[in-house]
Parts: sequence; C-alpha cells; structure tokens
Amino acid sequence: MATLRAHDASQLGLHRTTLHRRAQTGSFEHIARGIYRSADAEPADNDLIEAAMKRPDAILCLTSALAHHDLIDDIPAAIDLAIPRGSRIPATEGAIAWHSFAAETINIGRTDFPIPGTDLTIGIYSPERCIVDAFRLRGYQGYETGPNALREWLRRGGKPAALLDIAHKIPRAATPLNQALEYLA
Repeated sequence: MATLRAHDASQLGLHRTTLHRRAQTGSFEHIARGIYRSADAEPADNDLIEAAMKRPDAILCLTSALAHHDLIDDIPAAIDLAIPRGSRIPATEGAIAWHSFAAETINIGRTDFPIPGTDLTIGIYSPERCIVDAFRLRGYQGYETGPNALREWLRRGGKPAALLDIAHKIPRAATPLNQALEYLA
C-alpha cells in the first residue's frame, strides 16, 4: 500500500513510532496529519490524497471540476470539494475549499475517478452538473464562469436536454440556465 493512515499502520505490522522514524529518514513522505505515503510511490496530488483519505464521500466540484473537464481556462487556487450539508468539515493542511451541498441533491451527476499515481478514488461531478452549479452559484463563482463553460460544452457537442434534466432537479438552477441557453441559441 503506497498511502496509509498512521492509525492503520499497526494492522500492517508497522508501529506508529517506526512509521514516524521512517518519515524522518525519507522512506515515507508525510502528506498531512496522520497520512503517509511511500517515498518510492508514483507522483500524485497530495491535496487530493488528503481529501480522499479524510472524506471518502467528497466530490470534486465547481471551478475545480470545470477545469478538470477542460471547460474553463481558470486555474483554481484551491481544490473545490462538496460534502453533504450538516456534515463535519475536516481540518486539512492542503489547499482545499469545502462546500456544503444539500444531501438530497449531492449525488446527482456524481461519478468516481482514480487519483493518478494512487490506488484511491474521489468523486467528481459530470460536466453537466458542473455547468448547472456554475449558473446556480453564479454570485459565488462569478457571472462569467457558467456562460464560458456552457459555450465550450456546447461547442463540443453537448446536448441542452441533459443540462435541463439536471437543472430541474436542483433548486435555483433552471431559470438562469434557460435564459443562457435562449441567449446562446
């Protein structure tokens, strides 16, 4: 196992003190509090590893997911991750922005993707869900993010019916998206 938690080390026959010593000597890399990675493991995104280890139900969303799908040119300053509203936001060392989404809509458009260089996976929203969220949260995301992502998605052959299907399931999303589709048509 390339990535492990300090409290799981004893199950692998490795005492916590030994794990800390190996981290000091360089055979393990300290990713975040209680999370270690083998020094000879493939390069990977430590912030995504930390998020996946601390909140396996986290979902890559908003600007981070739009950038992952190559729908916008922005480079997010922090990884945007969604968790169910009312759940505990973990303390993290990485550049992670936690967002609380309604529990009844959080899994709409969710898929899992493997974190490159690891055996871990993390959730990510589909391009359609990301665009819907960009319009729904336009006051937070910026008023140009949604239209820019929508234009790129339509240019690639996206079908508006798929967007509207998701938009009607999520509160406050259908009206601004319909207006944008009418304007671009």
